[in-house]
Amino acid sequence: MKIEGRTFVVSGGASGLGLATIQSLLSAGASVALLDLPSSQGPSLAQSLPRTIFIPVDVTSTSDITAAVEKVKSWIAETGHPLGGIIPCAGVGLPGLILDKKLNPVSLESIDFVLNINLRGTLDLVRQFLPLLAKAPPEGKDGERGVVVMVASAAAFEGQMGQVAYAASKGAVASMTLPMARDLSRFGIRVVTIAPSMFDSAMTAMLSDKVKEGLRKAMEFPARPGQPEEFASLVKHAVENIMLNGVVIRLDGATRMPSEVYVSVNATPSSRMMGFCADNVQPIDQDAIYPCNAKQRHLVADLSSRFPILIPHSNQVTHNYDPN
Repeated sequence: MKIEGRTFVVSGGASGLGLATIQSLLSAGASVALLDLPSSQGPSLAQSLPRTIFIPVDVTSTSDITAAVEKVKSWIAETGHPLGGIIPCAGVGLPGLILDKKLNPVSLESIDFVLNINLRGTLDLVRQFLPLLAKAPPEGKDGERGVVVMVASAAAFEGQMGQVAYAASKGAVASMTLPMARDLSRFGIRVVTIAPSMFDSAMTAMLSDKVKEGLRKAMEFPARPGQPEEFASLVKHAVENIMLNGVVIRLDGATRMPSEVYVSVNATPSSRMMGFCADNVQPIDQDAIYPCNAKQRHLVADLSSRFPILIPHSNQVTHNYDPN
C-alpha cells in the first residue's frame, strides 16, 4: 500500500518504537494521529512534527478510544487523507513470579494491569478504528484498504521467569493475527504482527558493562539490542508489501532469551525482585507485585513507554529478580 497521502493511527506514539514508527511514516508522506497518555511528550511532538495530530488516550479506556475515533474522522475530513493503518504500540510489562518462595501467588491486580493494556487495549483500539479503515477507498488492482500492524514480543514464544502475564498478553496478540486477517480479508484489510526482542533505549545506556555483556551472550548476530529505527523499517515494509498478511514476524537477530536474566540498575545484587514505580523512579521490593493505584498506573505506563529494557517491547517496566 502506498503510504503517502494516507493517515495512520499509532498508539504509544510519544516514545520508543511508536515514535520511531511515526517518524518513518512521516518521512514517506503519511499523516499520523499520535495517541498516548496526556502526561506524555505527545503534545510537544505533535507541534514539532509535520502532518501530526496528538490525541490523549488511555488505551484501557473505551471512551477515550471512541473519542479518538471521532477526532480522527474529523481530521481526515479536513486533510482528505483517508485512514491507511492502525498500529497499536502502547504496552507495558509488570514482572511477577506466578508463585514466589513464600508461596504468595502473583496479584490479580498486576495481571489485569498487563492484560488490560497489552491485550484488551490493543483489541479495543483496533476494533474501534476498523469501521473507519473499512470505509477507506480501495487502492490498486487488489482493492487494498489498509493494514493493522500489531506488536507482540519474543516473550510470546520464550518468556522469561516472571513474565507469565506479559507472555500471555503478547502470545494472545500473536495468536489472534491469523484469525483477524481472515475476518478482514473481505474488506481488503491486512494484519501483520511484529515480535521484537530487546531493543535499545535510554535505560539500556544505564546498564553496567558487566550486565550488557551478560545480555549479549544471549544474542547471536548482530550481538546488540535492536534499534527503534530497525523496528520502524519493518513496519514500513509491512505496510507497503501487500503479500504480508496473517503473519507474525520475529525481529530478534536470532536471539533466544534464557529463562532468567539478572539485572541491577542502581540497585544491590541482593535485591530479590525489583520494579520501578514512577512516583520516584526508585526500585521497589516486590516479593509479590504491588497493586498500582490509579496515579501509579498512569505514571508507570508513561515511564515504561520511555525507558524500555528487558521485556522485549518498546513500552515496559524494567525488572530484576533472584528467584532463589
